[in-house]
Amino acid sequence: MSFARAFAPALREVRILCSQTGPASAGTRQFIQSTYPVIKHHNPDLPFLIREATGTPARAFARFERGVEKHVELDGLSSADVASKVSQLLS
Repeated sequence: MSFARAFAPALREVRILCSQTGPASAGTRQFIQSTYPVIKHHNPDLPFLIREATGTPARAFARFERGVEKHVELDGLSSADVASKVSQLLS
């Protein structure tokens, strides 16, 4: 999935949690650095929250309309695998 597009209007918020320095979150940090600017360019009004805390396992949450929330585990994945998981989450 290319992140260079506007997401569905039903998507209300994306949250990514990860560790600032933990090796298991390295792929998630790399995904954020490479993809965040593209996502925000195409979805400027979408809240895309990044929460970093030492020792936190990498996870992504998506909140949709009517309070529906989904999440995926990203701990220990490469940047490409993180992109794939986030793509599945947002579709």
